[in-house]
Amino acid sequence: MDIVVGIGDFAISNNEEDVIVTYALASCVAITVYSFKKKVAGMLHIALPGADDISKNRYKPSYYASTGIPLLFDELFQKFKCEKEELVLRIYGGADSIRNEDVFEIGRKNILAVKSILYKLNFKIAEEQIGGIISRTIQLKVSNGEIKVFTQPINI
Repeated sequence: MDIVVGIGDFAISNNEEDVIVTYALASCVAITVYSFKKKVAGMLHIALPGADDISKNRYKPSYYASTGIPLLFDELFQKFKCEKEELVLRIYGGADSIRNEDVFEIGRKNILAVKSILYKLNFKIAEEQIGGIISRTIQLKVSNGEIKVFTQPINI
């Protein structure tokens, strides 16, 4: 069964029939996590590095890298009993804007935030497909950790 992860959401599964998918990542970043030992897969789809208002973090914590990443790992560790050493992490997305004057640079800021948080938590990134001017759809098979990435150019 497909489990769709929308913007600002995350999903974790240990059902080997599941495929976790997120669609059309542009400036957003997806973090995928897989335990080969326990056959547990997780995906987080963050939209922004952090909230400017702390109350926004409480409303939808997985929308932000600063709160979504710890939330994902808390559930992996507590509910699914995964251990840090068995997890394989990958990141995708963080596309550049096609506008010449992208003063916000959300894609770049998302990538920097995700990498910084993972570094502080002592996680290594096994693979990254980030940046560029492409949209990415990511599929993660729970049965074996296989990831498929579908890309298309971002057009106006």
